[in-house]
Amino acid sequence: MTDAPIRLARPDVGEPELAAVAEVLASGQLTMGPWVARFEKALARAVGTADAVAVSSGTAALHLAMLALGVGEGDEVIVPAYTFPATANAVELCGGQAVLVDVDPETFLVRPELVAEAVTPRTRAVLAVHLFGRPLEWEELQTAVPQDVPLVEDAAGALGATYRGTPCGALGLMACLSFHPRKIVTTGEGGAVTTDEAELAAAVRRLRHHGIADGPTTDIPVPGLNYRLADVLCALGVPQLERLETLLVARERVAGWYEERLAHAVGVPRASEGDRHGWQAYVVTLDRRDEALAALRAAGIEAQIGTYAVNALAAYRGRGSFPGADAAFARALALPFAGTMTEDEVDRVATALLRFA
Repeated sequence: MTDAPIRLARPDVGEPELAAVAEVLASGQLTMGPWVARFEKALARAVGTADAVAVSSGTAALHLAMLALGVGEGDEVIVPAYTFPATANAVELCGGQAVLVDVDPETFLVRPELVAEAVTPRTRAVLAVHLFGRPLEWEELQTAVPQDVPLVEDAAGALGATYRGTPCGALGLMACLSFHPRKIVTTGEGGAVTTDEAELAAAVRRLRHHGIADGPTTDIPVPGLNYRLADVLCALGVPQLERLETLLVARERVAGWYEERLAHAVGVPRASEGDRHGWQAYVVTLDRRDEALAALRAAGIEAQIGTYAVNALAAYRGRGSFPGADAAFARALALPFAGTMTEDEVDRVATALLRFA
């Protein structure tokens, strides 16, 4: 008997999500209805910010955050060299330049001392990534950057994570989240911008809806985009936000099983003392990564590289030397990971992986 395939990720959805989506379908109002506001209020409560603005993807959230800050031609935004390319793309799509900064190849997080060296008079913001759900060293980053340079969190995978007790998503001037199916809360595709600044929240709301301004007459002061998130998708996310703690505890349990089996042989992910990991993914490091990846896939176990060294992509080549990002790109391996995984499935993955440790 052949073992069943083990998927890279599996959203934890069920009857509550079906009921919520059915309610939207029955209403006939699939977009621009009440579920968007419900989702936004639940998310703002979960993160601890005054406002949350739902948008069509995590990439849209990054793009709108940069637009709301006024990033444009001649501006620089500091971005980790090891991250999903959307972080850098959002800057360049506004006409700015993504200034790449190297990362620690063990934690995958940007090095604050190198951020400090990268700041110039043209630096408009820093996009700080809590990669795979691990909170970065926020106080060190704050110290490294002049007070007039905004810190914007790329918290795409960090919903539920905390830095010294403060939720990721509430640390920076703004934060950008994703609700892709590999995230702890999913709307299929979707994202959000969280902030305590009313003017920035209003700007993101206008920009996600073609730039249309609220008021007695319809006007578009600045052109915008259609980056709205439909009610039917927000309905999918509301029940998950209500049980966010339960979802995170389930992922912590699976992460613990992996650590028990792998910590002696490969580099395993952890948060710093006093922090809580968001566990968007379970990414290990090992020298024989490519061999292990091929073998896992051949055994019916979905796995993937961690993410990209942005400097290795054609659009961003020639921007410097980034040995930390290169090492992470070569050694990081994302294992199957979901709160619904069984211990037997973790055993099977670990057994296959340890052949290459």
